[in-house]
Amino acid sequence: MKKVEAIIRKSKFDEVKKALHQIEVNFFSYWDVTGVGNEKQGHVYRGISYSTSDIQRRYLVIVVSDDFLEKTVNVLLDTASTGNVGDGKIFVSDVIEAYRIRTKESGSAGIN
Repeated sequence: MKKVEAIIRKSKFDEVKKALHQIEVNFFSYWDVTGVGNEKQGHVYRGISYSTSDIQRRYLVIVVSDDFLEKTVNVLLDTASTGNVGDGKIFVSDVIEAYRIRTKESGSAGIN
């Protein structure tokens, strides 16, 4: 099993969620987060200067079986991308075990 953590633009979240459901990734958690990115340039809007170094994003955590990893990452890469700086990051790590509390199932059965 793998844990996929993705930091994406909030504006792309609905599109990403729909695409994940289409490949049958139906459970994941998400949070609104603020991060600091590489973009150092400030912007001016209606005469007011503001910094873009603090970036509002959505953080997703998705645990999938090994055979869903490639599909999951490809969906994130395809749907979360705008082609501009600040599209986000994806991190993949191993999950040793997973349990479904209600049924006490473990392993892949615990996440599906």
